[in-house]
Amino acid sequence: MIYLDNAATTKVDSKVVKKMLPYFEKEFGNSSSIHERGLKAKEALENSRRIIANSINANPKEIYFTSGGTESNNLAIKGIAFASRDANKENNHIITTKIEHKCVMDACKWLETQGFRVTYLNVNQEGFIDLKQLEGSITKNTILVSVIHGNNEIGTIQDIEAIGKICKKHGVLFHSDACQSFTKTEINVVNQGVDLLTINAHKIHGPKGIGALYIKEGIKITPLNHGGGQERNIRSGTENVPGIVGFAEAVKIADKKNIPKMEKLRDELIDELLKIKGTKLNGPRNNRLCNNVNISFKGIEGEAIGGDLNDNGIASSTGSACAERNLDVSYVLTAIGCSHEEGNGSLRLSLSKYTTEKEIQTILKVMPKVVQRLRSISPYGKV
Repeated sequence: MIYLDNAATTKVDSKVVKKMLPYFEKEFGNSSSIHERGLKAKEALENSRRIIANSINANPKEIYFTSGGTESNNLAIKGIAFASRDANKENNHIITTKIEHKCVMDACKWLETQGFRVTYLNVNQEGFIDLKQLEGSITKNTILVSVIHGNNEIGTIQDIEAIGKICKKHGVLFHSDACQSFTKTEINVVNQGVDLLTINAHKIHGPKGIGALYIKEGIKITPLNHGGGQERNIRSGTENVPGIVGFAEAVKIADKKNIPKMEKLRDELIDELLKIKGTKLNGPRNNRLCNNVNISFKGIEGEAIGGDLNDNGIASSTGSACAERNLDVSYVLTAIGCSHEEGNGSLRLSLSKYTTEKEIQTILKVMPKVVQRLRSISPYGKV
C-alpha cells in the first residue's frame, strides 16, 4: 500500500514504539501514585512535558495533556468562553473562520445555543482570512479569536503572527489549532503571540489518543473534565503516560530536513496532476503545508477516484477524515469558492517523511488511467 492519507493519521515511528513499550510493561505505574513505579511514571511525564514545551518555546507548566486535538480544541474554546462569561456576562463573542476543523465548528455552533455570538470569517480563494475583516469584527465583547494554523483539507498556512498582533492590540485571546502544522512549520508561541495552541501526536508519527493544549500562564479557563484534579486541575483523568512518552519522542525525532523533501514531492505531484485535463488545485501554491495536495477533477467524483486508487494499492482521501463518510460537499471547499461539482470531484493526497519518489512516480502513472476510465463511464465525464 502506498499511503497518502497522512493528514488523517500517520504511521507510528518505530523509535516511538520502542520508547513507549516500557510504560506498558514495566513502568506501568499511575503518575499520581507516590510509590516507586508511580514516581517513575511522573518523571517520564514531566520530561515529556518539557520536550513538547521547548518545541514551541513554552514553559512546561503551560502544557496540559489531553486525549487529542478534538479535546484540546473543545477545552480551549469552551473553557475560555465559560471562564470569560463567568467574569463578565457581556463577554460573549467569539471569532473564528469558515474553514476550521469540524470540532472547532461544532464547538462554536454549540456555544451559540448557550447564548454566545460567533462570527465566522470569510476566506479568499486560497483559504486565507482577511486581516482587516478580522480586526473589524472585534468588539468590546470579543473574548477569543480561534484560527486554524495549517488547514487539514487544503493546506493553507495562516499568518498567525499577524493575527496574534491584532489580538494583542485589542486585548483579545488568540487560539490556534496547529495539529496539521506542528513540526512542519515554525511555531513559537511567544514570538507569534499565541495564547492557546492545540497540538497532537498522531499527525507527527506518534500514537493516537494523545494531544496537548498550550495555555499561556495567567489565562483563566474553565475545565471540561472534573475528577481527580490531574494536569493542575485543568484536565482531570489518569494521564496516558505511554502516549505522552510517545508524543514527546515523536516531537524529539521530528527532523526539519524532511520538510524540503516533502515540499519537493508535493510540488512534483501537483505539477504533474495539473497536466491532466480538467484539473484544478484547491488551496495556495505558496504558504501551503509541505505535505498537502488537494486537486479537483472535472466530471468525476473524488470517492470514485479514491476507490480506484485503493484498488491499485494507493490510500487517499476526499477531505477531512472526520467527514469522510459524509457525502456532503466539503464546507472548506465551498468557503474558497469551489462549485458543487468541483467539491465532489476533489481528492486529497497527503505525504509524510516516509513518502518516496518511486511512490510518487507510481501514482503519476496510475492516476491518468484512473481518471480516463472514470470519465469514460461518467455522464459528466467529457472535458
